[in-house]
Amino acid sequence: MKFKENWIAYLFLMPWILYFLVFLLYPFFLSFQNSFLDINVLNPENTRFVGLGNWLMVATDAKFWLSLFNVLFNQIIFVALSFVIALTAALMLNEVTFMASLFRTILFVPVITSITVAMIIFDFLAAPTGPIQSSLVGTGLLDQPVFWKFEQWLPMPVIAVFSSWKWFGVQMIIFLGGIASINKSLYEAAELDGASWWRKVTCITLPMIKPQIVFVLTINIINGLQMFVEVFMNFDLQGGPYNAALTPVLYLYQTGFEQMKMGQASTIGLLLALIIYTLTMMQLKLTSKGDNQ
Repeated sequence: MKFKENWIAYLFLMPWILYFLVFLLYPFFLSFQNSFLDINVLNPENTRFVGLGNWLMVATDAKFWLSLFNVLFNQIIFVALSFVIALTAALMLNEVTFMASLFRTILFVPVITSITVAMIIFDFLAAPTGPIQSSLVGTGLLDQPVFWKFEQWLPMPVIAVFSSWKWFGVQMIIFLGGIASINKSLYEAAELDGASWWRKVTCITLPMIKPQIVFVLTINIINGLQMFVEVFMNFDLQGGPYNAALTPVLYLYQTGFEQMKMGQASTIGLLLALIIYTLTMMQLKLTSKGDNQ
């Protein structure tokens, strides 16, 4: 009876359900099956069962753990930097009344810019002969231009700065929505008590937008650990010199489509998904600890 009453709702849900089944659920089970097989796309007839061989190989692969370290190093900088920029921009825009929509649009432009175009622009700006390094050398902050793509520790921080500039607009809009939903009487009561602007931010704004903060941090972790385009555009499949920009997804692509080891690539993908799930659950548990007390 309920199905007959809600058939229109199921009809509208059908495209997403089909998408989920065909492009998400089926590939997941196929990858799980492939993780126990030795598969070479060029010679599929030689496919053989290897049990936990792929899992043991990936778990003991120093290159995989290096790629995971690289992306975690990048994400620590990106999450912190983008959070500070987005929250600061949201707080400032919340105080602006004149042409606020224009300022929001300008700050949101990097988000709607193609990541390929944005990376080309950033690559020009951050190049050794680009305006950023030229200005730093001119002011004496740098002795000489730095070829950051060939350094061991610079690629990930530089890409983190780019990602922060590219995506902080999304977080800013989410924070603005959270700030706009706060009851204005709370601020009025605080003003009557003589609270400063900073006091209102720390005691009212930040606690009240905690759901938005948790959401932003969670999405950043999930998306950030799957970083691919930013490093693929700047480095080869090895992640550049010293494998300094190698990420798990880049290593997965290298293993599956360059070495044609689909079983091992499937294992890398599943292990990365397990790590993302674990880190996300840990982050949610930490951020919700105060709510349970």
